[in-house]
Amino acid sequence: MSVPAAAVRIARFTVLMYKPHYLLYGILWVLALEGTAALVTDQDWHPTAATVVRIVVVAVVLLYLRMVDEQKDLEYDRVHNPDRPLVTGAVRAADLRVAMCFIAIFSVAASLALSVGSAVMITTALGYGLALWGMERLFLTVRTNILVNLVVTYPVQLLVTAYAVVSAIDTGVVGKNWRAAAVAVIFAGAFLQFEFARKTTRTIHPSTMMYSNILGANGSAATALLCAVVAVLGDVALVRPWVQVGPAALIAWIPLSLLLIPAFGSWRFGAQDRSDHPVLPAILFILALYLVLIAQALVVP
Repeated sequence: MSVPAAAVRIARFTVLMYKPHYLLYGILWVLALEGTAALVTDQDWHPTAATVVRIVVVAVVLLYLRMVDEQKDLEYDRVHNPDRPLVTGAVRAADLRVAMCFIAIFSVAASLALSVGSAVMITTALGYGLALWGMERLFLTVRTNILVNLVVTYPVQLLVTAYAVVSAIDTGVVGKNWRAAAVAVIFAGAFLQFEFARKTTRTIHPSTMMYSNILGANGSAATALLCAVVAVLGDVALVRPWVQVGPAALIAWIPLSLLLIPAFGSWRFGAQDRSDHPVLPAILFILALYLVLIAQALVVP
């Protein structure tokens, strides 16, 4: 394998499959998660050098997981996404595996520079990503039942969340109590509302992995909206805006108004009888919520 040629293929894969909004998501995710965990554990918060390390680690781990997905979904993509780089030969499986090794080494080393706990958590997340690949190959239900697949695959997101929180605790940014763990509910709800929205359609496609195939179009759309409600109520319960005053109270109540965004998406899907659930409102909800969470962490005492 020619190293320069492989590097070019990986670079092209990254440009094609790791869009700028993925990087933006990773940055906002870490900032909002760390800031919220600090806020609810009564710590003054501002981004530090350790925060930057966590952002870089999470960003490259998201690319690592994207590479895992490209390989484990190869057979599905050959039928439903024939333009994917691994299907077309624009990148090779060997290229991805070598790149994954470099990412894993870098992520663990960078995390170890922060704390042993950071290194252990990111290693666990990386390992679980590989385990998912094995589980999908071994168990037909995991490959073919989207709800089972979600139950099996979503924990990798929780492990990345746990990495950021544990690392922030170890570096003195976040206090060590149950509220630090509870913030995971906010981020789980935000992500899952997007996950359900993007895989909801009125047209039944038995060969495709859509939540609406099992829950029905309305049921899947309602689940997406419910996840958004869980995210917002989780934030309200932890931040307790009713005990704040002035600008801090105003910012702390803003998340409730953000529910209008996914509600609008659900309304468009239902009232306008759209074939596919609109994804843009789901994306805007995540970005807006994370920005508000960052503002809360900076302003709310």
